[in-house]
Amino acid sequence: MKQKAKIWLLSACMAVWSSEVCGQATPVLEIADAEAWSYYDIPAELIGETVRIEAPFYVCNNYYHQSGRYTIAPHRIFSATNQELPGTPSYRNIVSANQTAGVTLNGISDYHRMGERITSLTVRLDSRNSWTVTGTPVFNGNSRTATEAGLPDIDLRGQHTLTACAFNLEYYLVANLGSGTQGPLSETEQARQQTKTGKAVSRIGADVFGFVEVAQGQEALAQLAETLTKSTGRRYGYIDDGSSASGTWTKSGYVYCTETLEPVGKMRSNNTGVSNRKRMQSFRDKRSGESFIFSINHFKAKSGSGSGKDADQGDGQGTFNYSRTQEAESVLSQYASNRSFYDEEDILIMGDLNAYAKEDPIMTLVNGGMTDLHRYFHKDSSYSYVYHGQAGYLDHALCNSTMLTQVTGMAAWHINSDEDDRFTYNGSLSDLTMFRCSDHDPIIVGLRLGENMAVDVAESYTRCEVGKSGGKPVIRYADGGYFRIFSISGELMTAGSISGSEYSVERELPQGMYIVNVYVEGRVKRTKIMF
Repeated sequence: MKQKAKIWLLSACMAVWSSEVCGQATPVLEIADAEAWSYYDIPAELIGETVRIEAPFYVCNNYYHQSGRYTIAPHRIFSATNQELPGTPSYRNIVSANQTAGVTLNGISDYHRMGERITSLTVRLDSRNSWTVTGTPVFNGNSRTATEAGLPDIDLRGQHTLTACAFNLEYYLVANLGSGTQGPLSETEQARQQTKTGKAVSRIGADVFGFVEVAQGQEALAQLAETLTKSTGRRYGYIDDGSSASGTWTKSGYVYCTETLEPVGKMRSNNTGVSNRKRMQSFRDKRSGESFIFSINHFKAKSGSGSGKDADQGDGQGTFNYSRTQEAESVLSQYASNRSFYDEEDILIMGDLNAYAKEDPIMTLVNGGMTDLHRYFHKDSSYSYVYHGQAGYLDHALCNSTMLTQVTGMAAWHINSDEDDRFTYNGSLSDLTMFRCSDHDPIIVGLRLGENMAVDVAESYTRCEVGKSGGKPVIRYADGGYFRIFSISGELMTAGSISGSEYSVERELPQGMYIVNVYVEGRVKRTKIMF
C-alpha cells in the first residue's frame, strides 16, 4: 500500500494540515504567503521531521558558507527603511517580520551568492529556524556566471548614447599604504584592489564616473583614468581639484571619457558636513552639444556615536541622520546657486548617501523636486548594499524633472553586494575577479541628452494588451517595447525586449499575483495579472 504524506499549509498566522497525497512519504510544507511567513508558523509536530518545501527560498546571507551554513528565506529580506518611512507602523511591521523570516540552512558545501533562488528543497527541521539539507536542492539565478555575462539593462525606453556611473570604491588607495585603519595595508593588497577594481570599471566603461572613497590628491583618479584608457581603447581624463595630499582619508571625484564629454566650467565643492565629498560639475556631450550637471556625493556614515540631534533616535536611521539631512539640503542649495554658473537646469545627483530610500536625507531630495530613479524604474526591488543579510540601496541616482525626460534607464550592477565579504582584496578568499572589489554595487544611468524620453506613469497606455497563456504572460501590440514583471512584493521576476505583435514571455511564473509594466511609445501600461 502506498504511503501518504501530510501537506502542511503555512499561512501568515498558522499552519494547518490540508490533505493527504498518495505515493509520497515526505510531509510537504506549502507556504501560502511568502511575504508574511514566519518560522514560528511551523507546527511543533514537525520538529525533527524531514519535510519537502514547495515554495522557493532565497539566499539572504552567505557569510558562513565555508562552514556549510546559509541564511535563507522565502523572499529577499529588505531593510525596513528602504521600504517604509522610519518609525511608522508599516516600518515596525517590516522590522518585526524580518526578525523571523530567515532560517539557518545547514549542509551546503559549495558557494552561492545572496539572492540565489533555491528549489527542490528537502530538509530535516532540527528546530523551527535551523534546517539541515537531506536532498539535493537546485540553485538558480543571480550566479556569478550570469552576472558576469552582461551589464544590467539601462535602455528601458530607448537606446542610450551616454552612461554615467557612481561607484564607491571602498578606500581606493595608491600611496601611504598601512598608514591608517582603512584601505590596503600592503603592496600585495594594493595590487589585488587595483586588479579587481580595474576589471570592474573597464567592463562598465561609462562615459563619466563619479567615484567615492578614492584617496585624496590626484594619484588615484589619474591611475583610474589610465586603467580605463588602456583597457577600453578610449581616452579618459579626470577633474583635477588641486589638492596635493595623498593618504587614507578619501574624497569624491570624476573620471570621464574625453572623446565623448567635455567639462563645462570649474568643479564646485560643497563642504557642508564632511569636506571634499560633495562635488558638482557640468559636462557637455560632444555629439549632441547638450550638457547636464553631475553631482557626486558621499554623505556621513552611520558608524560612530552621535550626540544631540545626531544621536540614534531609534527609528531605524542610525546615528548622524541629522547631519546627512543637512547635507541633502546643502546639495539642493548648491544646485540652486550654481544653475546660473553652469547655465544649466538638468541635474543628476548620484553617490553613496549612507541612507536608505525612505530615510530623511533621501526624502529631503525627493521633496525638493528630485525623482528617485531606483523606485521610478524598479519599484521596491532595487538594492546596492547588503548589511546583516538585509538588502537596500545606499547608492543613489536622483534627478530633476527636466533631466528625467533624458534618462533611458538605471540599474545597480550586482557584482559586490551579494558576495561574501571575504572575497575582497584583503579577505581570506580573495581572488582576482571583479567580484567583491567593493562593498557597494556600482550604479549605472543611461542618458540620451536633448531627447524627450518621458514616460507618463500615471496613465496606462490603452493600445497594448497583457494576457496569459498557461503560466506565461502574453503581451500584444507592443512591438519594439520593453517589459518588466514584478512580484506583488516588488521583486523583479523577469524583463526583456518585446518583438512581434503577440509576444510570449519566456519565463513561466509560479502561482501568484504579478505586476506587468510594458514600456512602449513613450508611455507605460501597468497591469496586474494572476496565475
